[in-house]
Amino acid sequence: MMGRERQGGWVYIMTDRYRGTMYVGVTAHLAARVHQHRSGDGSDFCARYGLVRLVWAERGDDIVSCIEQEKRLKRWRRQWKFELIERGNPDWRDLFDLLV
Repeated sequence: MMGRERQGGWVYIMTDRYRGTMYVGVTAHLAARVHQHRSGDGSDFCARYGLVRLVWAERGDDIVSCIEQEKRLKRWRRQWKFELIERGNPDWRDLFDLLV
């Protein structure tokens, strides 16, 4: 477990459109994971609902704290997630191009 704790990670939100269906996820490699979602290989949920737009991401120092943050965000009300996204991305732009 020591190796996992030292590796940084990302908590992120994918969507299909402005204030649409959302998916909260966690990964060690954000660009690769978003690419998986966009190609339909990331998660069944994202593939089913066409969630290909990365609208929010937060870097964490270790993957364990990222997993904890992901679990917290999944319990949040929808409106709270909207507000979180809109603080940094009011137009719900796809942030994927900023990664590559």
